[in-house]
Amino acid sequence: MFDTSTPRPASNRLAAETSPYLLQHAANPVDWYPWGEAAFAQARGTGKPVLLSIGYSACHWCHVMAHESFEDPATAAVMNELFVNIKVDREERPDVDRIYQLAHQLLTRRGGGWPLTMFLTHDQRPFFGGTYFPPEPRHGMPAFRTLLKRVAQYHLERQTELRDQTQALIDALATIDAPGSPADAPLTDAPLQLLRAQLEQRFDRDHGGFSPPPKFPHAGMIGRLLRDWHNSASNPSPDLKALFMATLSLQRMADGGLFDHLGGGFCRYSVDERWEIPHFEKMLYDNGALLSVYADAAAATGDGAFARVAAQTADFLLRELRAPGGAFHSSFDADSGGHEGTYYLWTPDQVTAALGDDAPLFMARYGLNLAPNFEGSWHLIAARGISELAQSGEFGTDAAELARRLDSARAQLLQLRSQRIAPDRDDKVLTSWNALAIKGLADAARALHRSDLAQAAHNALAWLREHHWRDGKLLATSKDGDARLPAYLDDHALLIDAILSLQTVRFSADALHFATELADALLQRFEDREYGGFYFTAHDHEALIHRSRSFSDDATPSGNAIAASSLQKLGWLLGNGDYLAAADRALRAAWPTLVETPLAQVHMAGALEDYLHPHIFVILRGEQGQIGLWQQELQRVWRPGVSVIAIPADAAALPPSLAAKQAQGDAVGYLCHGSVCAEPEHGLPALLQALSGRDAPGAVSSP
Repeated sequence: MFDTSTPRPASNRLAAETSPYLLQHAANPVDWYPWGEAAFAQARGTGKPVLLSIGYSACHWCHVMAHESFEDPATAAVMNELFVNIKVDREERPDVDRIYQLAHQLLTRRGGGWPLTMFLTHDQRPFFGGTYFPPEPRHGMPAFRTLLKRVAQYHLERQTELRDQTQALIDALATIDAPGSPADAPLTDAPLQLLRAQLEQRFDRDHGGFSPPPKFPHAGMIGRLLRDWHNSASNPSPDLKALFMATLSLQRMADGGLFDHLGGGFCRYSVDERWEIPHFEKMLYDNGALLSVYADAAAATGDGAFARVAAQTADFLLRELRAPGGAFHSSFDADSGGHEGTYYLWTPDQVTAALGDDAPLFMARYGLNLAPNFEGSWHLIAARGISELAQSGEFGTDAAELARRLDSARAQLLQLRSQRIAPDRDDKVLTSWNALAIKGLADAARALHRSDLAQAAHNALAWLREHHWRDGKLLATSKDGDARLPAYLDDHALLIDAILSLQTVRFSADALHFATELADALLQRFEDREYGGFYFTAHDHEALIHRSRSFSDDATPSGNAIAASSLQKLGWLLGNGDYLAAADRALRAAWPTLVETPLAQVHMAGALEDYLHPHIFVILRGEQGQIGLWQQELQRVWRPGVSVIAIPADAAALPPSLAAKQAQGDAVGYLCHGSVCAEPEHGLPALLQALSGRDAPGAVSSP
């Protein structure tokens, strides 16, 4: 019998945390601990097993399990009696989440997810687990309380068996990221060719994308295809299929309900193959990565539709996720008012009341004259194109006028929507996700010629440096300016990458110096000095049961891949051989798996391309206005393997490699391919001509 009458405090130990997700559980009757030594000391002292629950604040099923079980006094009484209970925010502690997601997969032979529910011994070793468990038996799953009692009984009676089982799992974890023999043979483009073939095999020819439902946007795969097309554009037979796969995916995602047609920005994934109905959470990392790829597509194709999606996504970031001071919050919940998606849904009556005469046009454009597509209501999709509506003559034949009317209607409905109960926002600031947003804003600033986006990226970077960089070490997360937790590999690598992108729209010697500090920290504190590549955690990080060194992409790009790519670029730009050597070691460490499964390592394939065809830098020196004009002209054509950096003549504190490229007259350009720079060009036409012959990978091996 479990005592549910004992009064519980108004809040548990999570009340002292800064994570919004942990604070959501601070009033639970469960006696939660945050991850830490205190919890495991309690487990050792009492002999109880540990119940580890991992989730995040925008997770719909995390909320469901919380309402059904963690807020239920009877269930909490069982948890408190039988277990030491630990709650983890997977966004703050991706190191912990990675370990136990892998453990779940090994134990159950199934993929994991959130909420993740794992049962551990007092020394952090997992012996049983699952994801969501219902309060009553359902769909072949046991009731959560029943499961709790069985697991506790098993832990009590099977200690010898448990020791053997958990040791076998620890051994299995060690093999997952075990270093292989680094490649000593020449690296080739074989993984790039295999990746291109695999993407075509996975491609949905009707709706775009690369997987069955649930369909994720996979910005990295789309960006890879854009580069495949660009690399072949000057060939007699350009890879137009790659361009088609990329642009169809981008078009279908933007036309479907994955994209917020009123407020901009993208939801996490689609539950159907048509991208129509999303899982409604909005994540900063998705929107940062998608902002980059839509900006690239706009620059590559000149398609105004991609430019509009990029602009609206950037505006969403600035309007809805930007924190005071300039950094960006993490996410919006899928739920509002206790139900998923209700914030975004409409009915024809609501639209008619709001828009009057323009309601029929809006409903035809966004599908409200079709059958309801979400629980009796309508989630907006771009059902008919503006040009199609103009050609039909139903609402007038001037496409520009129809677009103006629709823009006005969207603004009216967005204002009306803002009066609804909004989804909760997770207002912590994560370094790695902010880095993706900074890069996205910089890429969009370059493609859309919007200085406000460059300024927003600069402000976010400055905020991170002020609040997350402390005594030469980077921190991973903060809330209300209170920064904590040592940063991970991804934080460092993605932030270097973001700084390099920002240099192409707003040069800063100070920011470039910050990039070198981050790169030095990577080499000193994260590198696997024996086998190459980088661990996910630093050498002085808290000891856990497994230390990950993965080369595969996840929901975000692989930290190893972005480190390899960024260190190469930074090494070429600054003439730093240590950075180039570390990137080479990472690529060779990744090679055995990259050559076999490049689809799992799309960003590492990009780093390989950078290795085979070193990045080109065009360094402009001279009068600010003149070099700004040169930079704009040089960036008019999309060149993913080229960075144009405009440095005013009076810039101070430059690194030696850039200081040596001195200003000469109003403007001069230095074209550098890898480690070799050509003679300076004093005229823009000559510089453009020199660049055009070196743009495609493999066109020229050296100046």
